[in-house]
Amino acid sequence: MALVVFGLAGLLFWISANTSHGTNLRNDSQSMEYRDLVRKQGQHNAEVDREVIELGDEVDALRRAQVDDPAAQARIDALNGPAGLAPLSGAGLTVTLTDAPPDATARIPGIREPTADDLVVHQQDIQGVVNALWAGGAQGIQIMDQRLVATSAVRCVGNTLILHGRVYSPPYVITAVGNVDNLRRALDDSDAVYNYTTYVDAYGLGYKVEDRKQVNLPGYTGPLDLQYAKVS
Repeated sequence: MALVVFGLAGLLFWISANTSHGTNLRNDSQSMEYRDLVRKQGQHNAEVDREVIELGDEVDALRRAQVDDPAAQARIDALNGPAGLAPLSGAGLTVTLTDAPPDATARIPGIREPTADDLVVHQQDIQGVVNALWAGGAQGIQIMDQRLVATSAVRCVGNTLILHGRVYSPPYVITAVGNVDNLRRALDDSDAVYNYTTYVDAYGLGYKVEDRKQVNLPGYTGPLDLQYAKVS
């Protein structure tokens, strides 16, 4: 029995030596290296945190300096109008888009009967009108009761519009301030608007353009921060 025990013990020693290839399986020096690496990385993270705090303090100081600087504030105020943050009044027009009746049929002989998708205003229809109005020199645009700014995005889900987190149902009213003749000409020249009006003629979707002697657009008051952006 003793010989068996000694034999097993010898076998275990041989396996351990073969696995370690002559090195210590519980290598204290390797553990020390890991601890040093963790400590150095912690020190680096602390330095980065301090730099972030210092840069944040610099940004805050620059912002306070601009607020106290009349010239800088004047430049900021001058940009409020073009950015859509200030109210805007003047002559302009409204464009109203609305769905066709759900039971609408083809109004022109020889064209196919409509699907449900043909009878609703789509995202590209609203965006097409907005793009045409900008191209026509609009000084400001409002969809429903919200002013458009550089970060505005027109999104449709089904037959509803989502703008700045709020949901709207048709009819969709788009209001623009600018030279009425130029705005109308831009609508007439737009391929996207022309495509929409073909469905107006074929299936009875709504499209109405009205001149306005006086339009009052509110300034945008929502957040301007970009949530998702990358360098193009």
